[in-house]
Amino acid sequence: MQTHNVEPRFFLIDCNNFFASCERVFRPDLVDQPIVVLSNNDGCVVARSKEAKALGIPMGEARFKLQPLLERHKVHVFSSNFPLYGALSKRVMAAVESLVGSVEQYSIDECFVSLTPALAANALEIARAIVQRVEQWVGIPVSVGIAASRTLAKLACHLAKTYCSRVFFLNGTEDDHDRLFAQIPVQEVWGIGRRRARRLLEAEIYTVYDLKYADTDWIRRHLNVTALNTVLELRGIPCIEEVTAPAEAQKTIICSRSFGEKIYEQNALAHALTAFVSRAAVRLRKNKLLAKGLAINIASSRFCEQYTDKSWQTALVRPTMDTQVLINAARQGLAKIFQPGIPYARAGVLLFDLTNSRVRQGNLLDLQALPHELRRESLMHTLDKINKRYGQGQIRFALEGTEPEAWHMKQESRSQNYLGDWKSLAIAHCK
Repeated sequence: MQTHNVEPRFFLIDCNNFFASCERVFRPDLVDQPIVVLSNNDGCVVARSKEAKALGIPMGEARFKLQPLLERHKVHVFSSNFPLYGALSKRVMAAVESLVGSVEQYSIDECFVSLTPALAANALEIARAIVQRVEQWVGIPVSVGIAASRTLAKLACHLAKTYCSRVFFLNGTEDDHDRLFAQIPVQEVWGIGRRRARRLLEAEIYTVYDLKYADTDWIRRHLNVTALNTVLELRGIPCIEEVTAPAEAQKTIICSRSFGEKIYEQNALAHALTAFVSRAAVRLRKNKLLAKGLAINIASSRFCEQYTDKSWQTALVRPTMDTQVLINAARQGLAKIFQPGIPYARAGVLLFDLTNSRVRQGNLLDLQALPHELRRESLMHTLDKINKRYGQGQIRFALEGTEPEAWHMKQESRSQNYLGDWKSLAIAHCK
């Protein structure tokens, strides 16, 4: 049985404590200080610096439960700042690409690199160069795993963080690797979720080593072919295709959110839905799509005595990417399902039955309306360009409201958007 191939074929580059590291880029005074980043509405912890982890702050814990601990240890608390994190993610990927040519971005803070023979010959030196360049150009610390398959590269990156080495190359002997794998819980394997891990533990497969040498027939019968591919990848046999390969065409776009405070008024709820429609429409145009249908949802908290969860949907007369058309449809639906006296806690918009904007179904009755629709689409694209250049929301529909409202997310500790807002640019003083 082939169990391993030490030839390096993949890098996995992972930003260390990414959200917390992003907050430090423009705040060097926070180096070595404990940092936590909170979820939407400042609800719970979604990211921690290594100093915060050392204090025993668990991932996913509600902020109110941690407040005494946060205050006692003077932990720096930040609300999520996704525009900043997204901008820094792009810079990280660009820095990596400058050394390897192209990357397969897996998430906001991770990417794979498929190694050509020329790169593989100097894999360790290039990995070290990646670590140095990303930190120098962007200010974000990264770890790099090098191995013969994507799954092994993920494990190698995990080991790089475990041993604080920044780069870990799985190029030892089979026995060396097995000794390491015997110490790593099976839950750490890429693609092994909670349900699958529970099934493996029931079968006395506790570690990466156990999974690597598990019976493939049993894996195929009791799990699936994806799990079988994972086992083969642990044996050094690449089975997983490029993670950025084109997926099936997008079928829906969703924009939903919980509110910072409860909403009782229809007008305030309409402002929220209008804002969500506007954001969904931007994504629609960015992906060159038209929507044939729209649905809205409004709901109170599940713990509310007056609990309600209402939805409404409609098929649009013609496929569209026009924000105004979508807003009008959403507000008509809201008028039909809104109930006075309910403390609404969340709302959402769904655009469905999407189609490519470059392929339109012809209709003789629509010929007169087509020029007007094309002018409206050109206007929408112009608005998107202006907002992209000068900041999201610089031009928006008045129906979204002009003042901070109860439905806006709680972001009491959000840092400035240094890379996406002219007003938030860092200022250097010369004395």
